[in-house]
Amino acid sequence: MKLCFLVEEQYRHDGMPVEVIRQLTSWGHQVDVLRPGGALLRMTEALQGAAHDAWVLKTVSGGPGLTLLEAAAAAGTTTINDARSIRGVRDKALAAAIGRGRGLPLPPTYAAAGPELLAQIPESEYPIVVKPADGSSGRAVHLVRSPDRLAALAPELAGEGLLIAQPYIPNSGVDIKVYGVGGELYATERRSPLHPDHAAPERRVPLSDEVAAVAAQAGVVYGLDLYGVDVVLGPDGPVVVDVNDFPSFRQVPDATARVARAVLALAARGARTAEPAEPVRPRMPEQRGAAGQRGAAEAGGTAVPPAGDAVSPAGAAGASASQGPAAGSPRRAGQAAQVPVPAGKAG
Repeated sequence: MKLCFLVEEQYRHDGMPVEVIRQLTSWGHQVDVLRPGGALLRMTEALQGAAHDAWVLKTVSGGPGLTLLEAAAAAGTTTINDARSIRGVRDKALAAAIGRGRGLPLPPTYAAAGPELLAQIPESEYPIVVKPADGSSGRAVHLVRSPDRLAALAPELAGEGLLIAQPYIPNSGVDIKVYGVGGELYATERRSPLHPDHAAPERRVPLSDEVAAVAAQAGVVYGLDLYGVDVVLGPDGPVVVDVNDFPSFRQVPDATARVARAVLALAARGARTAEPAEPVRPRMPEQRGAAGQRGAAEAGGTAVPPAGDAVSPAGAAGASASQGPAAGSPRRAGQAAQVPVPAGKAG
């Protein structure tokens, strides 16, 4: 296959996507790399004669790469993820409206063009979390406990463009990050950026049925194939606080090969539509059998190999939310991907 990766300057030496590009190249695929943040782009000719099977975006939320990806999609090129889906989560105000409107557990969300407008939020909503609508990597995220504190932060927030504010969800100070890759879900926990003094090293954790259901539903609602969902466990259950396209996949076992296989599978079957589908409904875990492997072979590809005990989506309604597979064991979020990886080069 011939692939094009759009890589922001700050990710030039990052393991994700640099190692994925190396893996794909070692499998015999051609990978071109464009750095939209560090090159003059002649947009009117940039896509003429393009012959890539798919384009992949790894840039910061406010970077120029998404515009180029959208141009490629408009020209009929497959993108991973769908360009409209990426736009839908990179604008956090838009993501909140989409998610709440389609049944995801997200906090009520305010949007304001400047910090002075956030002063209109009722005091009863405090404490609140304020962050840029195009933020990434924890940039300018603030836990604001009172209107007075908001006023003091105004100069710092003034240059951040559109802001969002959400009521703070009381939690333990630990975020759960769920990664979706190759139709499987993996969970890690890490210290919340709102609680920097909390001692919580990043590590893989079991994925409960309740959190798995929310994470799987997020992928469907936003139309994403490779994604991450940040969840906090509030008094009323899991709450989604952020969604990312093409995240770091830290702590995912064999992440480089898994992501590379997923890119190939998605490129092979074309761009996924961003139109909303019915949310994924969890069912009891079940082991993938030989029949699934035969079906993959008949289709001309190789099923994504499991890491340990690969299982189907989260447990059916009524299963205990406190139970789940062991840390690092994936939950299936969809059908096994068909991946054109040469024999003997599956990582």
